[in-house]
Amino acid sequence: MTAAISARDLRKRYGDVHAVDGVSFEVRAGEFFGLLGPNGAGKTTTLEMVEGLRRPDEGRALLLGEPSWPRNPGLLRRVGVQLQASAFFEKLTAREQIRTFASLYGVADERADAMLAEVGLAEKAGTREDRLSGGQAQRLSIACALVHDPELVFLDEPTTGLDPQARRNLWDLLRGINAAGRTVVLTTHYMDEAEVLCDRVAVMDAGRILRVGPPAELAAELEADSLEDVFLQLTGREYRE
Repeated sequence: MTAAISARDLRKRYGDVHAVDGVSFEVRAGEFFGLLGPNGAGKTTTLEMVEGLRRPDEGRALLLGEPSWPRNPGLLRRVGVQLQASAFFEKLTAREQIRTFASLYGVADERADAMLAEVGLAEKAGTREDRLSGGQAQRLSIACALVHDPELVFLDEPTTGLDPQARRNLWDLLRGINAAGRTVVLTTHYMDEAEVLCDRVAVMDAGRILRVGPPAELAAELEADSLEDVFLQLTGREYRE
C-alpha cells in the first residue's frame, strides 16, 4: 500500500539557521501521526514543505504517492490543511465562512452546514468569527479544512492557546476525524496530547527527527515514564513547551 506521506531528507535553511536539517519519515494510510517537539523545533516548516506550501532547499515529499512540490493542483481536493494561524474572511459568520470555503471546492451549502454541525457549531452558525471563543474558532478552522472531505488532513498545533477543558473537547473531535477513515498529521508541543491521540510520533528538536515510534514503545525502549522523559534522554535537557 502506498504511504500517505513519504518525506526524504528535507532541508530548509534561513541564512545560517538550519530550520529543518535532513528530515525523513513516512505516514501510513489511516494513521494518526504526530510531529512532536518544543517551539522552534522545525515542526511547522517541515509540515509546510510536506504540504507543498514551502519549497524545500533539498529533499522531496510525496503525498498520496504524488510529489507535493511544485504545487500539485491534483492534490488539492484530497488534502485538507488547518494552519497554525487561522485565516478567516473578515466580518463573516461561521456559516458564511464555511460556505465560502466550500464554494472554492464546488461543495454544496448543505455539505458545509452539515460540517458545521459535525464540529458542534450549529448553534453558532450566525455568530461572527471574531465573536467565537478560542476553542470554537479552532473548530471552525478544522471544519473549513474538512469541508471537501479530504483523505489526508494536516493540523498545525490546533490546541495552542486553549484552556485545558477546551483542549480535551477538541481531542474528541480529532479522534472522530481519524476514526472516520482519514489520515491525520498533527504538530504539537504538548506531550500529553501526543500520548493520547497519536498512533506514532516523530520526536523533533533543532530541525531534526530524533526518534519515531508509538509513544508507549518509545517510552518502553528508553525505560522512560513519559514522552518528556524520552525527550530528556534523547537530548540531555528537559522539555520546555
